[in-house]
Amino acid sequence: MTTNNHQPNPLDCAPEEIKLAVDLIYLLESNEIDPNIALEALKIVEADLIKKLGTRN
Repeated sequence: MTTNNHQPNPLDCAPEEIKLAVDLIYLLESNEIDPNIALEALKIVEADLIKKLGTRN
């Protein structure tokens, strides 16, 4: 008799923002992006998203 101890991936139940954060971290690390460059780029992305949210209202 074989038992399947396959554990579900915790990310399957995680909120969407956690899933996206994990994907972004993987992308940055797998492409060996300097953390300082990544932080500066994320500031630009944040500003762009905030601007887009402001134009929707």
